[in-house]
Amino acid sequence: MAKKIDGKAFAQGLRERVGQAVAELQKSHGLVPGLAVVLVGEDPASQVYVRNKGKQTVEAGMRSIEHKLPDTTSEGELLALIDQLNADSDVHGILVQLPLPAQIDSHAVINAISPDKDVDGFHLVNVGRLSTGAPGLVPCTPFGCLMLLKDELGDLSGKNAVVVGRSNIVGKPMAALLLGESCTVTVAHSRTQDLPEVCRAADILVAAVGRAEMIPGDWVKPGAVVIDVGINRIDTEDGKTRLVGDVDYASAEAVAGAITPVPGGVGPMTIACLLRNTVQAACAANGIEFTLD
Repeated sequence: MAKKIDGKAFAQGLRERVGQAVAELQKSHGLVPGLAVVLVGEDPASQVYVRNKGKQTVEAGMRSIEHKLPDTTSEGELLALIDQLNADSDVHGILVQLPLPAQIDSHAVINAISPDKDVDGFHLVNVGRLSTGAPGLVPCTPFGCLMLLKDELGDLSGKNAVVVGRSNIVGKPMAALLLGESCTVTVAHSRTQDLPEVCRAADILVAAVGRAEMIPGDWVKPGAVVIDVGINRIDTEDGKTRLVGDVDYASAEAVAGAITPVPGGVGPMTIACLLRNTVQAACAANGIEFTLD
């Protein structure tokens, strides 16, 4: 039976370390990191996520700045707001909640954010920094996955890692992070031939495809560490719904060495890493050495 990797507990510990770092920054430098979150429209899931981000930002001792705009907002209006936030020295991190309404080009918006305030790590400059091993802000979800892996395995050097999924938000940056840890990395996807066999070769299997319980236990190498990034809501027999990952947890748990549950695995790490990135950005903007991990 696999060890359950408790992302919720790890994320809580990371948030506490962030809070301690923020208190020290305020005490020694008079610096309070500020995170600006921009929400356009009324998407219910985004509203909940933004509310949680704001709450956890304040709990960590940071300044939370929220801008809620109607879904009729034009691209020009949003870009003007980003220009203001880029120029505001009290704002160290800027996050525009996705998805955006159809009239707004999300790529243009993401790349209008200053790379040094891009705490989501999606700006092309930060993508380039990550892919070349240069220091920069790293996407929160894959960075959280890497933290859980290193906590579980220690040195990842030489491990055979398979990432199922090639999105810009998780799959590609996850592969870059694992390469940076000297893993041998395969990025698998919908066109991969014999996906089960590719997965069975993995010492580290990261599932990030967004398809409920797509990966069964017999695709998992015995003793492998499985990181399940998927969050899928499925119907249950009693007419309700429940959250499941991209991995069939029950069958994979019987084979794997360690596995993240859904919920309570990768999910809580995302906001914790966002807070960490905001502190990193605040330190960089003020020439302060950053050591939090």
